[in-house]
Amino acid sequence: MTKPYTVGHYLSERLGQIGLKDHFAVAGDFNLVLLDQLLEEGSTKQLYSCNELNCGYTAEGYARANGAAALVVTFNVGALSAINAIGSAYAESLPVIFVSGGPNTNDQGSGHILHHTIGNSNYGYQAEMFRQVTCATEVILSAENAPAQIDHAIRTALRMRKPCYIEIPCNLASAECVRPGPVGALLAETTPDKVSLDAAVKAACTFIETRKNIVILVGSRVRTLGSLEPIVALADRIGCAVTVMAAAKSFFPEGHKAFRGVYWGEVSSPGAQELVEKADGVICLAPIFNDYATVGWQSKPPASQALIADLVEVTVDGKSFAGFHLGAFIAALSEKAPSRPATVENTTYTPVKIPETAPTVPLTNDEMARQINAMIDGNTTITAETGDSWFNAVRMHLPSGARVETEMQWGSIGWSVPAALGNAIGSPDRQHLLMVGDGSFQLTAQEVAQMIRYEVPVTVFLVNNRGYVIEIKIHDGPYNYIKNWDYAGLIKAFNAEDGHGLGLHARTGAELADAIAKAKANKKGPTFIECHIATEDCTDTLVQWGKKVAKANSRPPQKN
Repeated sequence: MTKPYTVGHYLSERLGQIGLKDHFAVAGDFNLVLLDQLLEEGSTKQLYSCNELNCGYTAEGYARANGAAALVVTFNVGALSAINAIGSAYAESLPVIFVSGGPNTNDQGSGHILHHTIGNSNYGYQAEMFRQVTCATEVILSAENAPAQIDHAIRTALRMRKPCYIEIPCNLASAECVRPGPVGALLAETTPDKVSLDAAVKAACTFIETRKNIVILVGSRVRTLGSLEPIVALADRIGCAVTVMAAAKSFFPEGHKAFRGVYWGEVSSPGAQELVEKADGVICLAPIFNDYATVGWQSKPPASQALIADLVEVTVDGKSFAGFHLGAFIAALSEKAPSRPATVENTTYTPVKIPETAPTVPLTNDEMARQINAMIDGNTTITAETGDSWFNAVRMHLPSGARVETEMQWGSIGWSVPAALGNAIGSPDRQHLLMVGDGSFQLTAQEVAQMIRYEVPVTVFLVNNRGYVIEIKIHDGPYNYIKNWDYAGLIKAFNAEDGHGLGLHARTGAELADAIAKAKANKKGPTFIECHIATEDCTDTLVQWGKKVAKANSRPPQKN
């Protein structure tokens, strides 16, 4: 007799159909049968994390490389640990399919008090908490309804580019259900409203026609397009200069004739601030103008001079247009926009050269950044942790095809280690570099062990400057200084009897160059390079930016 087709099988097959090759998991007694079902159906490979927070960040990183991701954890103790990472996926517009095991359906409404709960018989609070950070929340209570609920959650996540929530009770994972139909219904985009789209394009063309100095400003949520080609096509059509926001570093080819650097207020690339702030028209593609991006609310194009093209809405000249996705708008505008080449013709862009120091002197932040930049080719993804790693990544010059991944909206320290692992698993043919500070690393350090377990060759640059330098520059205090570790020495412990990770120290430029050479040769696991740098040694832009953000954070309450 053939085995019955189950709810767990249905979920597994759907994950494979939408293009996932892997899913991530942490086991717990409410999801063990579900994990068995996923393994049995086998459409995706099951990979494990050290804890649920790391699991969520690993999935978030995988979604950046693969377009979507999935993770499976247990009820409450697992899910509430992972909710921080799901908040990140929501803030960063990434479709992560979050699956939690749940209590047995016979215990729902029974008055029974279960372990892994807060000690009462109301089991709906977990879903309510996740409802705030997901675009669809489905609690499955019958095998009959499971397929429709699973499909709704996945379809909504893919269309809205946000995470979704699916809760499967432990006694339903192996319950029999129908098989899935064609996956096209999950993958298909909604049909744009042509009347609204045409009106938006017409208004945008008028906006461009009535202005001379047009600049395109690329925001981080253009990641949802899945390709840079539509943005390049729009830039070519208009012929204007293009700048990117800091969180969108690498989201426009830096070798393109129109590229003019990073716009980040007072810490912009040379010439970029003047270019954007003197333009009479700024086409903002999927921007996030938060306090970090605007350097403490100091730098944002005024509404009268800005066309804001967000994911599902375009605002121009005081009018709002909806009913279509950003990609449809960019494609349509690329066919009709008038030419406005003035900002390209009247400006130039020259990348700033990172200073080089002698190989025998103590390692500096500049020399570390310079050597990392020299490693980057068109097949490189660099993951940059919250802190000075942001500023180092932003000042690097990137060849076409190189990618920078940051988490500037959510900004949760520790994100980068598991995210780099997930990104590397999702795009194994690329070179993966990770820059992370010592303070951030201490939050999720154990996920380096999973890099070793799965033989993922990430090169990790651990910046040991003995503290939370970004916080020191924003608001100093004793809480910004941490217990030092022998970070490179951890690799020996993580390797145990069968690992192939390398742990290396770099105290000079010469030692860093030697470590990088060893990293390039190590294909069977991560290479961890502990870069010893003075605490006060950081980019000048971090200092300037930190002062502005600190000033914004310390504003006194407004009086009514």
